[in-house]
Amino acid sequence: MSAALFPLSRERLEAARALGRTLAFWWRDDDARRPTAPLTRLLALHRVTGVPLALAVIPAGVEAELAEALSGDDAVAVLLHGWRHANHAPEGQKRAEFGDHRPIGMMLDEVTSGRAALAGLFPDRFLPAFVPPWNRIGEGVRARLAGAGLPGLSTFGRAAPAEPHRLNTHLDLMNWREARGLTPAEADRLLAAEIDHRLNGGGAGEPIGLLSHHLQHDEAAWTLLGALLDFLAPRSELVWPPVPALFDLPLIGELGRADARADQSENKC
Repeated sequence: MSAALFPLSRERLEAARALGRTLAFWWRDDDARRPTAPLTRLLALHRVTGVPLALAVIPAGVEAELAEALSGDDAVAVLLHGWRHANHAPEGQKRAEFGDHRPIGMMLDEVTSGRAALAGLFPDRFLPAFVPPWNRIGEGVRARLAGAGLPGLSTFGRAAPAEPHRLNTHLDLMNWREARGLTPAEADRLLAAEIDHRLNGGGAGEPIGLLSHHLQHDEAAWTLLGALLDFLAPRSELVWPPVPALFDLPLIGELGRADARADQSENKC
């Protein structure tokens, strides 16, 4: 039934199947910090559909109960979502926490503290990838993320080709100007355009990213999310690879185990 809501995208996916093309998708949800009723609803959708989820977590004030809520689910990866999700942009400019408005050293200290907090709380699901609040990041701090132990980056919009460990989102389920979820017709047009872009040779195989915001969803957004996940169920022309594989990065816990094995090998020599 959900396919009827997205006729433009259905047509493009049928074209992909006829061409023998396979399109990759991924799903990121922002602003988690603690267990809430909306988060429970989000995780239920994830588990019913089996679609891997990248959960962008705000480290300042993150609660240990969030780790308990995610326990036993290997298909949820945790990403670092800024520090406090606080706006530091001057009045009149677009909101940003990690724009070119503050000293780089201060921002890197926050990034490092956030990484340590999430690595400690989610050792087996934290992926060293940074999601700047409002999807905006200044070039100064961006260039130093890898040196701070965060080689991955995710924002919104089509990424530059061949940028390593970069995985963007492309379809935001919210209409922020009107503070509401998109209609199926609006989402269909946007999704069809992203599929067209890839079928026409654009994006260099860049996965199409869905972006949700569980704390801000109205019923329209929740309904749309469920319909999209149902419509985009895996099949020959459509896959949902694991999030770490898409970033081409190991989880923090895997890095630690690899380092431990290397130390043991050195000690045996």
